[in-house]
Amino acid sequence: MNREEALQLVEEHVVAPGLRKHMLCVEAAMKDYARRLNGDPEVWGLAGLLHDYDWELHPTLEQHPRDGAALLRDRGCPEEVVTSILAHNTEGTGIERTTAMDFALLACDEVTGLISATALVRPSKDLREVPLKSVRKRWKERSFAAGVDRDHVEAVTEDFSRECYDGELDLWTHVGHVLESLKAIAADLELDGRLGVA
Repeated sequence: MNREEALQLVEEHVVAPGLRKHMLCVEAAMKDYARRLNGDPEVWGLAGLLHDYDWELHPTLEQHPRDGAALLRDRGCPEEVVTSILAHNTEGTGIERTTAMDFALLACDEVTGLISATALVRPSKDLREVPLKSVRKRWKERSFAAGVDRDHVEAVTEDFSRECYDGELDLWTHVGHVLESLKAIAADLELDGRLGVA
């Protein structure tokens, strides 16, 4: 499976524009970490792009992504990608994280929502103008992007740091990496100022 085929799968099964953008965010963050950790950016990118492709089909943590794995395999998705996707919901699938790609996927997943939301409340709505300090400020406001479980983000970032960075990757360095990766795709996310106040 290549990226074009993965995008086709997303277009077939994901209707909500916000979910599509979330998946593009996680793809960008995963490609960035693949480069940092000597992984294959195309393979890691597939894990990010496809990790929630079945959420609208199987919208419970008992079903997602377990029930979506068969179609990924049928379409030729690499098994290591399928395993990473399954491992981003261990509670529902029983699949534990074991590889760097697995740990990165879960660490990048939820935090992208906080970063995107931070851009959306700026008058310019331009992600490229968002400094890390703005994300940190919003992090402290628990009512802001309340769906982002801060405790979960901290825990999975600690796991990622321990497994892939000998414990040397702190939360805000990680968030900074993800922020910079999303700035590179601001146009794809429609967060390049086009929605801002003129």
